[in-house]
Amino acid sequence: MSKLAELGETIKAALPGAVTEHDIAFDQLTLGVEASRIVDVVKHLRDDPTLRFVNITDVTAVDYPERDKRFDVVYHFLSPTLNARIRLRAEADETTQVPSIIDVFPGADWFERETYDLYGVIFTGHPDMRRLLTDYGFDGHPLRKDFPLTGFVEVRYDDEEKRVVYEPVRLNQEFRKFDFLSPWEGADYPLPGDEKAQAEPKA
Repeated sequence: MSKLAELGETIKAALPGAVTEHDIAFDQLTLGVEASRIVDVVKHLRDDPTLRFVNITDVTAVDYPERDKRFDVVYHFLSPTLNARIRLRAEADETTQVPSIIDVFPGADWFERETYDLYGVIFTGHPDMRRLLTDYGFDGHPLRKDFPLTGFVEVRYDDEEKRVVYEPVRLNQEFRKFDFLSPWEGADYPLPGDEKAQAEPKA
C-alpha cells in the first residue's frame, strides 16, 4: 500500500462518518467528506501533529447539473510537514448549507465568497457572504453549466445619462441567423484550393 493510501485510511479511521471515501489520482489524495462535517475534518487535518495540513490553497466547486447533488465543493490543503497535498470533496445541491471553515482557516474568506458568487454554494457561518467578482445586482451564478453564455443583462456607459446602465441582452441579427453565403459556411461553388482535396487516382 502506498503512503498516500495509508494516509487516506488513517484519516478515514480517525473521522468515521465524516470521511466517507478516499481516492488517489495524479499522486494526490482525495477524500470524500460529508458536507455537514467539513469543519471537523479540516480541524483534524490542521491540528493532528502527524498531519499538519496548515496551508489552505483553494476552495472552489465543480458543477454536475445532471446529479441530484449537482456540486462538488472542493478544498485543497498543503502540509509542509508531510510535503503532501490533499483534496477534500463534499457534495451539495442548490439548497445545501455548507458550514464555513473561516474560523479554522481565515484565509478561506474570499475563496468561499467566490464559490458562492460563481456557483451559488451557500456557506453558513460566514460573516460576509456577499458576491465577490460580479456586480451587486448580478442575476445568476456564471460558472454553473446551465448559465446562458450571453448572460441576462448587458452593461454600458450612457453618455447622455452620464452613468452606467443595465439592459436586457440583445443579440444582433447576424449572430442569430446564418445565410450560408460565406465561404466558411458551406458555399455551393468550388473554392480555390478545393482541387487539392481530391484524392489522386491510383495507378
